[in-house]
Amino acid sequence: MPRISHFDIPADDPERAQKFYKEVFDWKFEKWDGPMDYWMATTGTEEPGINGGLSKRMTGQIGISNTINVPSLDDYSKKIIEKGGQLIVPKMAIPKIGWFAQCTDTEGNMFGIIEMDEKAQ
Repeated sequence: MPRISHFDIPADDPERAQKFYKEVFDWKFEKWDGPMDYWMATTGTEEPGINGGLSKRMTGQIGISNTINVPSLDDYSKKIIEKGGQLIVPKMAIPKIGWFAQCTDTEGNMFGIIEMDEKAQ
């Protein structure tokens, strides 16, 4: 069963947002070595939960979005559309991580899906 594996926090000011989450929740941030400015967020190690990331807000991004691991991005993209959702950012490679798409559900809520694949380019 696909599960939420990651969250994304869009920020107008990434440094200010990181400071907030560090000071309030003691989260740790580490710059990602990827093609965009992105900071991996570690939210803890002792209790169940997920980690995420933080980046500069892109046009139209509203609120925190969750990413769900799926075995096949293509299959789940079809299911999402067939059941009334939409793809708002089509399939794209996150180099050495996997294939990602951003979607909305029938209520307009945004979420991501990812197929892990270290060969993605």
